[in-house]
Amino acid sequence: MGEPKSPISQDDQTTAAATTISSSSTVPPPPPLPRQQSSLLEPCHKKKSKTKVFRVFRSVFRSFPIITPTCKMPSLPMGRLDSSRAISSGTRVSGTLFGYRKGRVSLSVQETPRCLPSLVVELAMQTNVLQKEMGSGMVRIALECEKRADKEKTRLIDEPVWTIYCNGKKTGYGVKREATEEDLNVMELLKAVTMGAGVLPGKSEVEGPDGEMAYMRALFERVVGSKDSETLYMLSPEGNNGPELSIFFVRI
Repeated sequence: MGEPKSPISQDDQTTAAATTISSSSTVPPPPPLPRQQSSLLEPCHKKKSKTKVFRVFRSVFRSFPIITPTCKMPSLPMGRLDSSRAISSGTRVSGTLFGYRKGRVSLSVQETPRCLPSLVVELAMQTNVLQKEMGSGMVRIALECEKRADKEKTRLIDEPVWTIYCNGKKTGYGVKREATEEDLNVMELLKAVTMGAGVLPGKSEVEGPDGEMAYMRALFERVVGSKDSETLYMLSPEGNNGPELSIFFVRI
């Protein structure tokens, strides 16, 4: 015969029952949602053929507002462009300014809202500061970098570091970077948006309960003045009295 089993006390039975009830009532956390595969397309990088004479004329014409020392910023003739004033020599692109309200704002440039970004620059400006500037009605953002002999073969938009000025005031330095997963998620959410502004839900565990991501998207006329000068002029619908925005890339 085997050894007699020791009797189980009433306290042990109560503990075992409580453990069983606790285990059965615990609901495992739901699995994380699968990441959606990006449907953004690769930019086509098409270039239109232009004659040399026309290209030089356009370069000189578009450089007037920048090099004329007597003009004042509020009276610049090359302010906001609308659909009726768009210069056919430029290229129309999609531009998005986005960022957490208490974080830095980033600029994303795409051939179309459904393409992968061809340029992403993190600007030395907080999103809420830029929003206040936009409320003034006219915003001029200049990204400047130093011209050096060893940069002759570097495309202007491939420069890694920029000095940022907003309406003539230096705000710090901007950095070009590859599009992050968060950048691509924002572009994916906004791929059906051509023009508009609003907020997107942010990461509350990182930015806090008020960590919304603000964005502003518009069409821009991209004009290449020279290998050391490019400008993005925001296009607004005809009759719209919204803010004017121009973004200058300059190598000096």
